[in-house]
Formats: sequence, structure tokens, C-alpha cells
Amino acid sequence: MLEPLNEGFLSRISDVLLCGWTCRHCCQRCYESSCCQSSEDEVEILGPFPAQTPPWLMASRSNDKDGDSVHTASDVPLTPRTNSPDGRRSSSDTSKSTYSLTRRISSLDSRRPSSPLIDIKPIEFGVLSAKKEPIQPTVLRRTYTPDDYFRKFEPRLYSLDPNLDDVDSLTDEEIMSKYQLGMLHFSTQYDLLHNHLTVRVIEARDLPPPISHDGSRQDMAHSNPYVKICLLPDQKNSKQTGVKRKTQKPVFEERYTFEIPFLEAQRRTLLLTVVDFDKFSRHCVIGKVAVPLCEVDLVKGGHWWKALIPSSQNEVELGELLLSLNYLPSAGRLNVDIIRAKQLLQTDVSQGSDPFVKIQLVHGLKLVKTKKTSFLRGTIDPFYNESFSFKVPQEELENSSLVFTVFGHNMKSSNDFIGRIVIGQYSSGPSESNHWRRMLNTHRTAVGQWHSLRSRAECDRVSPASLEVT
Repeated sequence: MLEPLNEGFLSRISDVLLCGWTCRHCCQRCYESSCCQSSEDEVEILGPFPAQTPPWLMASRSNDKDGDSVHTASDVPLTPRTNSPDGRRSSSDTSKSTYSLTRRISSLDSRRPSSPLIDIKPIEFGVLSAKKEPIQPTVLRRTYTPDDYFRKFEPRLYSLDPNLDDVDSLTDEEIMSKYQLGMLHFSTQYDLLHNHLTVRVIEARDLPPPISHDGSRQDMAHSNPYVKICLLPDQKNSKQTGVKRKTQKPVFEERYTFEIPFLEAQRRTLLLTVVDFDKFSRHCVIGKVAVPLCEVDLVKGGHWWKALIPSSQNEVELGELLLSLNYLPSAGRLNVDIIRAKQLLQTDVSQGSDPFVKIQLVHGLKLVKTKKTSFLRGTIDPFYNESFSFKVPQEELENSSLVFTVFGHNMKSSNDFIGRIVIGQYSSGPSESNHWRRMLNTHRTAVGQWHSLRSRAECDRVSPASLEVT
């Protein structure tokens, strides 16, 4: 070991030759110089800068003023570093910057403050937004079901006929022998040049005898069949053949054209319904044939004999009526426009129907005024475009009803009833009530809507105004 007098000079030379953090005795890094550790656990901090007292050591010094014999480096006042005129540090400054802290390891461990608690917030992943919305847990609640909830369902729409479950797996001969409803001969072909589908209804055979539910039918041996054609799911734009009188083997030989794109035609289903005409009662459905057009070659075309199967729809629809309503409060006038009707029930065996519309104004339960359109010969899709005006004061409007009845003109006897609707105070259905409500909310504006015709018995059951007219 060197003499203490020369310690400052040699320290300066070692600082120049070696790194400030290198042991001067064994020339090893500080963390590897275990050979130079003193037996008294002295720790020597080397460097050309003045040592700073750790904050935790100053706190422990204030607690050890009462009789603690172990002194730390904070007891020695720090001397600020001064530079010589030539800009170099003197050996005395270097020696002052090097100091020793003598302390036992046990004292360091006991006096060192405990590690601070770090509050780490959870990391949130998501899209950054200006406003953060808290996410609340979903509370499972028991839904309330009213007592009349299931009364709104129509069981006939969801019931399955066990007799029709195996129809797809049966041949036409097996279907014919099982149901005995007859067979229908028809053909289809698509015209790519004009973009329309042609359906040809040729004939039918072995149709069953007619069925009368109310006993009003006179001839129970022969039927008066005709065929209705539509492309499902569109049943509104249907077509129908003429009625063939008193025959179970009718020959139709009629063609009908549907303007429809080719790709759309492949997604449709051709529905042919054979109906028995009855002038004095409702028409009865004999049977039907459904052919998905995706299963046939439409361009090449073809014709088939298909056995009729039972239909869930036993009665034929009566048709639809398009009309418009408009009220002028200043003039106190209720204007009615009869625009057109379509797919009306056929009332004449030979030439279809001669339909006309009768409009009757009922105030409360009293018939006030009656008007009617002209009749159009030999059609079930008439166009009227006729307007009518009724004088109705504004204070009496809410208590008024309009009864629309479609008849088939008959010169030899009384007119044939086709269908009826009631719009106003005593409406015959939700569609009619909605039309009347829209008219009341939009004065001076014409409100048009299609309506499905109803039977006389149905209107009489739900509308008192229907009972007051003929």
C-alpha cells in the first residue's frame, strides 16, 4: 500500500489513466472488485464530482441525532468545487471530491425506506373518442306477456296438414288416386327477346262434382270451372280463364303473358288454381298445382299433366278496389274518386262480369245519399276514374261513414253482389280505419289506397253502417 502523503498525487494519476468508476488497486470494474472490499464493509464512491447526499440518508440522520455513534457522509459539509486560474482542477479538489461512507450493511437495510406503492391504472383498449360512455352490465329481466298475446295468432296459418306432408314424394298417379281432384294440362315458355313468360292453360279432366256448403246450389252434378294463374309470392297480379259451363272436362286453350325478367322468373313459383264458379254462393276451390320455375327449362319450354292437390284456401278472394278521399273544410265537401278495381269475382259464366261501384253516405246510422259509377262490360279489371262529391259539414265528418259496394250488372234479374268495404266512423277493418284517419289528418290533400273487398256477412258483423244500406 502507498503512503498517505502520496495518496492524493497517485489518485490524480489513476483518475487520468483509468475510468473514474474503476478500482485503483486491482484495475477492475467496480461491480467486480470484490477483492478490494474492506473487512468493515466500507463502500468507496469515486468520481471527479462532489457527492450528493441521498434524501433517505438525510431523513435517517435526523432520527439518529440522539446517541447514534455511526456517522454518515452527510455529517461532513460539502465544499463547493473551485477552479484554478489555469482551468485545471487541483489535487486537493480531487481529493475532496472522493470520500468514503462507512456504514454496516445491516444498518443500511434497516434504515432504508420501504419501496413506494405504485398505483397502476388498467390499460383501456378501444377507439379514442371525446366522450367516454360508461358500459353498464345488462340486467336480465323477465319479459311480460299479456294475456291476449297469443290470441293475435291465426292457427290456420301455422297448422300443418298431415295429408300433405308426403305430396312431394308421391307420383302424379298416386296423388290422383289419393285425393281424386282431377288433373290439369298446361305449358310454359320464356321469350328472351321480349322478356316475358307465357303460360298456356290447355285443359283439365276428371274434376270432382261440386260441393254446396249452404244448399243454394241447384246443379249438383256438374261444375263451372275456371283457372286462376299467378306467380308466387305475388298473388295480386293474377289472371284467370273464362268459365266453362257444366263440365268436368273443361277445355280452355288460353294464353297469358307475364312481363318479368328472366332471372326473376326463375325465383318464382307458378300457381294454378282450379275454381268452381257459383253464381248464388261463394266460388269453391277445387284444387291447385304449384310448379317452382327454377326446376323447369323456361327457354326450351314444355307442357305437363299435373294432378291437383287440396288447397288451404277454400274460398276465392273477392277482388280489390282503389279509391281516393279528399275533404275541403272551407267548402264542407267530401270528394271521393273511384279509380279502378282488379281481380273481381266473376259473376257471369259467359262474359266475365259487368261491374259497377255504389257509394252510400251514412251519417250515424242514417242513410243520407247514394251514388254509383257506370258499369263496364265483360271485365274483372275495370278502370273507372270517376269522381263524386258529398256535402258534409266539418262538425258531422267524424260521425260519417262511406259504404262502397261492388256489384255485377244483371239486366234480367237483380244485380250480383261481389264485395263491400266501409270507411269512416264504422269502418269494416284496420285498413279502412287507417285510410279514414289519414284523410282526417291531411285536409285538402287526396289520399289514395287499395282495399280488399269483404263479404256482406263480414261487413254486417263488424260495421253497423253496413246494415243500413242495401
